[in-house]
Amino acid sequence: MQPFSTHTAVAAPLLKDDVNTDQIAPVLPSRGLKDDHKAMLFYRARRRDDGSENPDFVLNKPQFRNAGILVTGNNFGAGSSRETAVWSMTANNIRVIVAKSFADIYRENCLQNGVLPIVLASDDADAFIARVVQVNGAGPFTVDLVAQRISGPGGPDVAFAIPAADRTRLLEGLDDIGLTLKHMAEIKQWEQRAAAAQPWLQAAKDSR
Repeated sequence: MQPFSTHTAVAAPLLKDDVNTDQIAPVLPSRGLKDDHKAMLFYRARRRDDGSENPDFVLNKPQFRNAGILVTGNNFGAGSSRETAVWSMTANNIRVIVAKSFADIYRENCLQNGVLPIVLASDDADAFIARVVQVNGAGPFTVDLVAQRISGPGGPDVAFAIPAADRTRLLEGLDDIGLTLKHMAEIKQWEQRAAAAQPWLQAAKDSR
């Protein structure tokens, strides 16, 4: 997993609540697109019924085509647990999602894949959304996980909170396996103690 410390990018406002994982990364009928996570992101919203591009969708607008920060509403990532809904973000270099709230599973998938999910307090969220809309892609914002602040045009720095364990795993680029491997010495010591105290377990055969 790619470590996260700072990320500077244009912020795109997707001002909707309850955006679900099927909307973020829909199941596509075309076999050629199933593994194209970059094209998968909001595929249905980005296309009209005839397959042409929808110019009204925020990520299709010229100033937001290379946005690396997504700003959205409540309960972002609701629905299924499909991990492609995060992979499609990273494939488009969206490493930060600022939402009023996240679906729990989606938030965990973000942390597992190096995407920083930020929840701002209600007043801070409304003020930051207003700034993003006002800036309209004319300048980038910088998200600093070390300082836990967002800086950029249109106003003062915005502080955000994140649990210490989540902050560490992002800074060090650790998914669950990586976090476990940090304790390899302790795991080996436990295995050695268990082998000495219960040697009969070491010789037990798998009955499957």
